[in-house]
Amino acid sequence: MIKLVLATAISMMLMLDPGVAEAKSKSKGRVGTVKRVKAKRPELAKVIAADNRERMVRRVARVHGKRKVVYQRVRRAAPVLAFLSAGDAAGLNRTRDPLDLRSSVAFVQDQASAEVLFEKNSTVALPIASITKLMTGLLVVQARQDLDEVITVTEDDVDRHKYTSSRLPVGARMTRGNLLHIALMSSENRAAAALGRNYPGGINAFVTAMNAKARELGMNDTRYVDSSGLSSQNVSSARDLAKLVMTAHQEPLLRQYTTDPNYVVEASGRRMQYHNTNYLVAMPDWNIGLQKTGFINEAGRCLVMQAMIQGRNVVMVFLDSKGKQSRTADAGRMRKWLEALKPATIPAAAAAGVPITVSASAAGPVVQ
Repeated sequence: MIKLVLATAISMMLMLDPGVAEAKSKSKGRVGTVKRVKAKRPELAKVIAADNRERMVRRVARVHGKRKVVYQRVRRAAPVLAFLSAGDAAGLNRTRDPLDLRSSVAFVQDQASAEVLFEKNSTVALPIASITKLMTGLLVVQARQDLDEVITVTEDDVDRHKYTSSRLPVGARMTRGNLLHIALMSSENRAAAALGRNYPGGINAFVTAMNAKARELGMNDTRYVDSSGLSSQNVSSARDLAKLVMTAHQEPLLRQYTTDPNYVVEASGRRMQYHNTNYLVAMPDWNIGLQKTGFINEAGRCLVMQAMIQGRNVVMVFLDSKGKQSRTADAGRMRKWLEALKPATIPAAAAAGVPITVSASAAGPVVQ
């Protein structure tokens, strides 16, 4: 059996080597054996590599009205490389917590008393992705901009950073109110970009106002560079984002727009239905007053929420979560833990008024 396998392998190598074919052709008519030439491994490796990079694809096309079969050489897609989030790079993913959360950062606070109920790496500034849009919405609402004004989506609103897609084509016309609605509910990036661009003074003035509002709210770990969150330079800490959530929750329009399960908007006379990026808002067992999701590779999966649990209003923040549904699963774990906080079962630390605090022992410097 082993001899058969070796013989097969040698035969294949000889078939690939042009030197062997040439030797065989010269030996025709001669008596004796053909000298075997060993396959050159570097050349064999090149053949294999070329085969892995390119392949022929059969396509059917019509030329002058006639059906024609053509073959086209196409390159294979490059393998997807693992991408470390900023939290992973800082070592936050090594932090363990009693609830076994999939989020590297977590923060839960009683909204009425400001009591911290749970925290994990809550002071580390990390990319926040589309959580940025919550500040965008807050500025638009507090500036009292005309929500009925029709805004045109332009090339300036197209994402040239991450090259994300959008259902809003360049030239689409939509009211500021509808742009705000789908930016908050469906995390529509072009809508958020158009909102910032149509602020008095343009996008630069808008970003300046975002950072000024952050300082006003005491969000000292926070910095914004755009209105959508596509840039990883939009950073904040969980403690800072809790302040933003509590402030945004005071605006009825933000509460409505962030928690609508779906909504139909009109753009240039065309009706389009959008859905909420957080399916929990449609769950009957959740009472969510405000929420926002976010994701880019550098930030991981992010979620901020205001919700009523066991008659108590709480603010939850989860950053750098691993897995598509992990941030909402972490919210579910946290809710169950809060529901179990009864006098007879409260941990000794919580009973003494001390929150559960988990921090990375070697998280490194703040990521900014």
